[in-house]
Amino acid sequence: MKIRLVLLGSRFLFFFVLVSIAFSGIFASNGGMETEKTLAMIKPDGLRGNYTDRIRRAIVESGFRILKERVVELDEDRASRFYAEHSSKSFFPTLVKYMTSGPVCVMVLEKQNAIADWRAMIGPTDATKARATHPNSIRAMCGLDSEKNCVHGSDSLQSAQREISFFFEETGVLLYYLICSGKCI
Repeated sequence: MKIRLVLLGSRFLFFFVLVSIAFSGIFASNGGMETEKTLAMIKPDGLRGNYTDRIRRAIVESGFRILKERVVELDEDRASRFYAEHSSKSFFPTLVKYMTSGPVCVMVLEKQNAIADWRAMIGPTDATKARATHPNSIRAMCGLDSEKNCVHGSDSLQSAQREISFFFEETGVLLYYLICSGKCI
């Protein structure tokens, strides 16, 4: 009988350890499902139109955490590198000109399903279409058209990682640029 209880106890312990290991990969330290990060950007027209506080409030009310945030001014080189995937498209020169027309606010957002949720929240690329099909989206609220659409959001995990590191892991280069150009972070 004693041997049987020891075997039962060790099976229970084995099962408990196995379940604990399985759930440790699923749940983050905050008690919820694992979170992901995405880059959110308020473009020059969003800052000029004083939409920053409304967008930030909508972000927080939608369950996102803003992990990092800064306002930067892109020069032509940085804007071209950030949007390099569009370099062969006809709208690329006007996109670069637009993105260098004023400061942008970049944020790292975190929550479960952050990339898809942020993309849904910002709405279709063309703000005119967004007003018709997604009237509660950010682009419907403050975008003007398909170019001046107020906000940017990473479209995949790979893009999010690249874009976050573009703005937040090149800190030395960014600080040097801002100091040399007389801008404030």
